[in-house]
Amino acid sequence: MQSAGDPILDRKSLEVPGAGLRVNQTPVVVGRLLLGIGCLFLCLSPWILDANALQIATQFLCLVTVALMWNVLAGYTDIMTLGQHMFVGVGAYAFFGMVSLLGIDPYLAIFAAGAVALVFAIPVMFVVFRLRAAYLAVGTWVVAEVFLLIAGRIPRFGLGTGISLPLSVARAFGSDASTRAVAVYLLALVIAMTAYLATWLLLRSRLGIGLTAIRDNEEAASALGVDLVKARIFAFLWTAPFLGMVGAVVALQKMRISPQASFSFLDWTVFVIFIVVIGGIGSLEGPIIGAVIYFVLREYLGDLGTWYLIALGSISIIVMLIEPRGVWALLRRHVGQDIIPVSHRSGAA
Repeated sequence: MQSAGDPILDRKSLEVPGAGLRVNQTPVVVGRLLLGIGCLFLCLSPWILDANALQIATQFLCLVTVALMWNVLAGYTDIMTLGQHMFVGVGAYAFFGMVSLLGIDPYLAIFAAGAVALVFAIPVMFVVFRLRAAYLAVGTWVVAEVFLLIAGRIPRFGLGTGISLPLSVARAFGSDASTRAVAVYLLALVIAMTAYLATWLLLRSRLGIGLTAIRDNEEAASALGVDLVKARIFAFLWTAPFLGMVGAVVALQKMRISPQASFSFLDWTVFVIFIVVIGGIGSLEGPIIGAVIYFVLREYLGDLGTWYLIALGSISIIVMLIEPRGVWALLRRHVGQDIIPVSHRSGAA
């Protein structure tokens, strides 16, 4: 049986040099070259882009990170959560509390916000993991809304209207807006690259093989000895710190927190699901492809108001009808293998 990580062979991609079959590596090389160019561009962006463009690039990196985390849950462990925005909001509020109320160094507070999100994820996990399928999705959304309502009733955090970060925090990242934009962008870049590298290493580990097996066939994975409960618990806790750090970066970029913005269901769940569904669920390439498509559509359709959301929904439905696993699944048929290799291969030809 063909697994998602194995090469997909077709007649056009086979060569018979007399000693066996080989996959045409040209599409793979081109894909990895494009990925490398993209990474290089992101690393050089502070010297290429202006402050406004860096703001957009920061949003891109934040959405890619959040999409990757949702993909780990939905794509590999079948946890269809609708409450991922709760940890983004927790991270934003934790960051504000640490820098404004406790006087912690802002750089340290960004990473500490991830730890706070992890702490909050533990009791949430015990609540929502009693549910399955659609009940779990609704349960995570309800818990996230409870967090939003609680955040709007804390006086020291501005109640329902939110509150701005102190100017001293802004000055810690630069004396002017351009310098701060670069600093915030670099933080988002470090978090995104760390999230991808760590997740790639996770998926190549023994535990990651179990996650991939769950993705491919949950019943078969269980029969082979994969502990589904432990795998899902680990995946749920794995995502929380990265979401919390993204929330801190978003709060720093906007220089304020508020319940509706920090716990935004639209920004950190709806758009993220669109990105993963369009790009390719259950893959590392999918969130990148989906985020690129989303930002292109936002650039050209964002002024259409309600029609913009209708267009996103329509595109999602069309893609799911053509290929339920997204654009990357379509491209992979021609590429032949993953651009970001995860599976372990034997040395035998």
